[in-house]
Amino acid sequence: MSSFLHQRQQQQLLANPYPISPRSSSNNQRQISLFSRTGLLILLSLMVVLGVFFPWMGMPEGLFSSRGGSLSKWRDYSLAQAVSFVAKNGTVIVCAVSQPYLPFLNNWLISISRHKHQEKVLVIAEDYATLYKVNQKWPGHAVLIPPAPDAQTAHKFGSQGFFNFTSRRPRHLLHILELGYNVMYNDVDMVWLADPFPYLQGYHDVYFTDDMAAVKPVNHSHDLPAPGKKGRTYICSCMIFMRPTVGAKLVMKKWIEELQVQPWSKRTKSNDQPAFNWALNKTAGQVDLYLLPQAAFPSGGLYFKNETWVQETKGMHVIIHNNYITGFEKKIKRFHDFGLWLVDDHALESPLGRL
Repeated sequence: MSSFLHQRQQQQLLANPYPISPRSSSNNQRQISLFSRTGLLILLSLMVVLGVFFPWMGMPEGLFSSRGGSLSKWRDYSLAQAVSFVAKNGTVIVCAVSQPYLPFLNNWLISISRHKHQEKVLVIAEDYATLYKVNQKWPGHAVLIPPAPDAQTAHKFGSQGFFNFTSRRPRHLLHILELGYNVMYNDVDMVWLADPFPYLQGYHDVYFTDDMAAVKPVNHSHDLPAPGKKGRTYICSCMIFMRPTVGAKLVMKKWIEELQVQPWSKRTKSNDQPAFNWALNKTAGQVDLYLLPQAAFPSGGLYFKNETWVQETKGMHVIIHNNYITGFEKKIKRFHDFGLWLVDDHALESPLGRL
């Protein structure tokens, strides 16, 4: 009998040399389908566990949220938070930009980056498209102070939209001063050829530039110039540096008052600059004012139109302002003609990269 059983086992081994063990056979029979009732219950339980514990485990932002959702946090980003984030050595560089001016912003940033001051820059976005675009590329460097102006009209010089856009400026600057910071304001149709900070000599309240095209002596006075034919000076409101002093705050408050006294109308089609000049003229006896050197900070009416002067002052230019001309295309062409349009070949030098 024993020999018969032995032969029977041998025959089974030959017929199936890799038999399935009773344990593995049992496991195969118990495999659970994902779509079975048990499988669905397990999957549901897993999702509940993940929902409870993942928020406490620091899930990467945006894993289950859309890109728009992650950008929406910038709607609540305050000016105080933004200034605290970007300021270096108590100083912030501010510009105000709407979406059509983004190429000029990038051009300006390239020139600032070449002088290692880009991390001080805060972009005051005048529309949500600009707020999101800048913070997507360069987180924390753009803030919007509601309400946002009408982006369709804010860029047309002489329009009521442009007036509404520029008239917000002194309020923003005053707020920064009240937070205790030095602030430099630039329009973004400017290009830095050198570092302007060594020119901010002494401890004056407000530093500014003359917007006239008439040539001054190289060693001209730094006092506020005499009023012109309209009874006021012609100082540029596009390049200002201020320290957080009582005098600087007084000028900003007076600027705000003058804008309210002289609002935009179809007849005047004013902008913010006359009001800034009235503010300077009416507070001159109470504030320490400083006119920056013309050779370093020329107006566009001088730099782009007086070739003889440019040659005579070569090597002295610091910030070039592309004013005395209107229209995006005309400004870009002029920058191109003078080798100052940098975004085509040097976009990667900007913190925003290619837009």
